[in-house]
Amino acid sequence: MGKTNCWEFKKCGRQPGGAKVSELGECPAGKDKRADGLNQGKMGGRACWALAGTLCGGKVQGSFAQKASNCMECDFYKLVKTEEGPSYLGSKELLSKLA
Repeated sequence: MGKTNCWEFKKCGRQPGGAKVSELGECPAGKDKRADGLNQGKMGGRACWALAGTLCGGKVQGSFAQKASNCMECDFYKLVKTEEGPSYLGSKELLSKLA
């Protein structure tokens, strides 16, 4: 089984085909092909903190700079960082790969 992606951890239903897409919209983390495989996630599912416009807490989050401090406190972010250990791609590496 693959690693847990943000939409699975958060149970938001905003991934492509998710239960809440028609109501709340689709989150960019579930469809960003540039981030596919980063931190062993599907699309941006394990790099959500580096993607602009992700949905969290019922609100669209802005750019990385606008949401970084919030994301660094997120339980999912902490899980990915722990699970990936030395292979973890931090924000700087992710932003470089997404550019």
